[in-house]
Amino acid sequence: MTYIILAAGKGENLQPLTLKTPKSLYKLDRNTTVLQRMVRLIRKYDMGAEIVVVTGFMYEQVTRDLERENVIIVHNPFYSSTGSIASLWFAKKYLERDNLTILNADIVAEDKLISEVICKETDVPYVLIDSSKTEGKYNVQVNGDRICVMSKSLSTFYAQYVSVTKLDAVSARFLLEEIDNMVNSEMYNQLFEDALVQLIFEDDFDLYYKDIKDYAWCEIDNVNDLIMAKDVQNKK
Repeated sequence: MTYIILAAGKGENLQPLTLKTPKSLYKLDRNTTVLQRMVRLIRKYDMGAEIVVVTGFMYEQVTRDLERENVIIVHNPFYSSTGSIASLWFAKKYLERDNLTILNADIVAEDKLISEVICKETDVPYVLIDSSKTEGKYNVQVNGDRICVMSKSLSTFYAQYVSVTKLDAVSARFLLEEIDNMVNSEMYNQLFEDALVQLIFEDDFDLYYKDIKDYAWCEIDNVNDLIMAKDVQNKK
């Protein structure tokens, strides 16, 4: 399987902690950063994994952190003025894969979630959500087993989006085409998930979801998340 890890962002919500260091390089223990841990666990549960990391902010540090991890580095030189759709566009040749997982670099997940969900193949496109979270920055509304909409500005919603998307070969190619269209239309400051929403609204794209409310995970957006991340790491 192929995994694209998006690690280009500046982590502005955590400044001044992230003024000189990307948040994905926060050390969970003396020897392991958030990003290293995810890469190593993917390798543990998917030994044949192709792992692509898209860098941007402080890319030299990220590259150095991963120099012994056998990953492919792709750089978004316009990270400061673009959204994740541009980062994924720079890695677009890796969207032409049979089974693909796209995730943010600041996610810390318990081993069980990585082994049972993130590293499992899929034959349908779906995103991970957590219905136990009520204050997410990016949320989803659903209809039955499908996503209706994903947005930062939903007044009512069913669950928080977990920033992990899993695609089969056909849906990955649909996403690639939509990202190309949006970037070529100068929509390069959007999130890549906005391309999924466009597919839902314009093409009746079936995007499913998996609720991971029973798993431990966090996405590092604030200081409290830094503390929670260590608790998740230690969960067995």
